[in-house]
Amino acid sequence: MSDVVSPTPEPEGYYPPGDFALWIFIFAELLVFGIFFLAYAFARSANVEMFNASQLQINQLSGAVNTLILITSSYFVVRAVAAIRVDDRKRCVLWLYAAIAMGALFLVVKMVEFYQADAAGIGMETNTFFMFYLSLTFFHFMHVIMAMVILAAIVLKARRGGYSAHDHTGVETGASYWHMIDLLWIILFPLVYVIR
Repeated sequence: MSDVVSPTPEPEGYYPPGDFALWIFIFAELLVFGIFFLAYAFARSANVEMFNASQLQINQLSGAVNTLILITSSYFVVRAVAAIRVDDRKRCVLWLYAAIAMGALFLVVKMVEFYQADAAGIGMETNTFFMFYLSLTFFHFMHVIMAMVILAAIVLKARRGGYSAHDHTGVETGASYWHMIDLLWIILFPLVYVIR
């Protein structure tokens, strides 16, 4: 009979990854967006024709491009977490820079979309659809900025050697928040831009 002792599970084996306090915040954010989404669905059911006609006036290509941008950024964040788990701080930082760059690209595309709406005379007062469209997308826009700030803070700490294969909760916490931003857009895009 062997006296071999099983290895102790690594921190990344725990669920959910990252700081549990942030998960409470994430669930609260999901609840707020969920209420927004339900309100949109109820308002749409009361005036389907107006919502469908208004959807044709927004830039669906921009929405689709931003969906690809955020999915790509989430892949970069996954690669950053994988890198720090094997103690590769340099690659972790590079992947996080790439995710931040994709976040910035998302913001640029969204600002062009906001500009186009404004140039067409579309505002929150135009109709109920545009009130939801502008509110939801701007609220998400601000969350992307917050997520970029979080990733930037993680980059600064990682560059100073603040994370390692055995201590990378902060990286996983930031990654979890970034994935929430991506998930919300994946719901928001078909709901507001596509579904008729």
